[in-house]
Amino acid sequence: MTKPPKPKPLLQDVDKSVRSRPRKPRNPAQPNLPLDPMPDRIDPCLALLKPKPPKGPQWAFEVKWDGYRLAVDIEPTGIRILTRGGHDWTHRFPAIQQAALWLPVGSAILDGEAVVLDEKGRSDFGLLQQSLGGRGGKKRSSDAIFMAFDLLYFDGHDLRNSELDMRRHLLADLVPTGEQGDIRLSEEIKADGDQLLASACEHGLEGIIAKRRDAPYRSGRLGDWLKIKCIQSDSFVIVGYERSTVARAGIGRLLLAARKGDDLVYVGGVGTGFNERSAAELREQMDKLIIGKATVDTGRKRNAVFVDPKIVAEIEYRAWTHDGKLRHASYKGLRDVQDNAIPYQPRGRPGDRG
Repeated sequence: MTKPPKPKPLLQDVDKSVRSRPRKPRNPAQPNLPLDPMPDRIDPCLALLKPKPPKGPQWAFEVKWDGYRLAVDIEPTGIRILTRGGHDWTHRFPAIQQAALWLPVGSAILDGEAVVLDEKGRSDFGLLQQSLGGRGGKKRSSDAIFMAFDLLYFDGHDLRNSELDMRRHLLADLVPTGEQGDIRLSEEIKADGDQLLASACEHGLEGIIAKRRDAPYRSGRLGDWLKIKCIQSDSFVIVGYERSTVARAGIGRLLLAARKGDDLVYVGGVGTGFNERSAAELREQMDKLIIGKATVDTGRKRNAVFVDPKIVAEIEYRAWTHDGKLRHASYKGLRDVQDNAIPYQPRGRPGDRG
């Protein structure tokens, strides 16, 4: 649990009295700065997936965190922690809530990611899910910390039209670099994008994020933020599974689909990446959703069980085949339904959860 920061001495020479500068009378011709109403909720800025880091001094780089996207709203009446889909999860992150109460600000909206770090300091989505009781779980996570990477509202002022560099400057004053509490700063890493990506992949990280320094904060996936991954990873809908007498929980392979407009398109299956716990959780979830007929054309499948497409899985893969199927796919974990499945774009780079 984060400890409140120790007060810093105002002067090095404590024997001298503390005096402020004389206050100048206000010029009545100078208008008061209007205060902006605090937004009830802001849709997040999402990163566009790219194969290579961008070039140029206009881009700032940081680590890509693998967790749950959250907004921490600080108000005089209390703290709210909202998911990307707008769900109030304040009660599920008590340590982050307490750390937010200690921040030296009256009102603010912080954008960031709730993560659980492994023993090497890397964010691990599986550990985060376990700390919350799995998909659909109701547990509170005392292990999760909040990596803050943007400041959207600050003491009565909406910062979304300000440049990223200004927002980051104010955020660094609020959450100082190097703090090791339950709210931490996702620091900018001053390095060449290609070198940083290579280093991130070497250390087993998911990838990096690039952000335009001069860009305002715009909701949606508009290209102001880019993400470059070491291994491709995206969210897909589970439309069924193939039975197995030898595999964990009887799951031989999950059958997956991506979205194409209002429809779903079959993108192949995945039969690796499960452990006893995740396979049992999957089987329990899927057996509640069994339907008689497949919602997509999966081709002929022996021993297939089809399910209502309401479960979203995170899948790692190396590439797409010529006929639009995932290559070398591996199951990573379950996502919330609000994360949705990716658009079907096997020839290019698919969109993802953000």
